[in-house]
Amino acid sequence: MPHCIVEHSASLDGELILPLVFLGAMKSALFETDGSDIKVRSIAYQNYLTGQEKSDFIHVILKILSGRTSDQKHMLSTAVLTQLQELELHDCSLTVEVIDIERASYSKLVHGK
Repeated sequence: MPHCIVEHSASLDGELILPLVFLGAMKSALFETDGSDIKVRSIAYQNYLTGQEKSDFIHVILKILSGRTSDQKHMLSTAVLTQLQELELHDCSLTVEVIDIERASYSKLVHGK
């Protein structure tokens, strides 16, 4: 955990974004020290509007198991946002949200290990 889902405009290179999100999650120190539990993936959008324009965007959804404090979640979102600023993008919206996954309803199975 976490599942880091990056939504971004297709004009941005997801391969540049993913390592920054991973690093932000690592810097939060909320997860395994080797990062083995951090999963990052992206979805590039061709069709979107930002207001009445088509400005670039990156929106990161961080899904984590419930039980973290509000301060920990804020620190996580800030750590990821800080890393995304390294891209030095212009006319681009950067947003990060943290969503709790209820432990009682979450199931996981890893094959092949």
